[in-house]
Amino acid sequence: MGNYKLSFGTIFIIRNNLAEIIANEGILMDEIKVVELHDFLLNNLEAPFSLLVNKKHSYSYTFQAQRKIAHLKGIKALAIVIGTSGALMSTKTLLSINGNTDKNVKLFQDREEALMWINEN
Repeated sequence: MGNYKLSFGTIFIIRNNLAEIIANEGILMDEIKVVELHDFLLNNLEAPFSLLVNKKHSYSYTFQAQRKIAHLKGIKALAIVIGTSGALMSTKTLLSINGNTDKNVKLFQDREEALMWINEN
């Protein structure tokens, strides 16, 4: 349905309630970028929506951004595609900080498996 370049990366809208997020290599996600992301999702997707976060690049978060990133009403399911052990460790830390270890969040190594899971939820 379209791809959109934001200050931190690209968002691909797959359908009206599903988007894939790919952050740019080396970006530092701060609170301003998180607000930009949340505003974009709320204005361009129909809630409840699902997100596919593709961590194909290495990037980091400020502590404030870590605390805010996963707190967005309207998220139905979150599939995260992990490519490296470092990405796995940082994602598990981010999820534990936010308390998002419930069934609507799942980690994958394969994008297609992530899409299959997200389409079932």
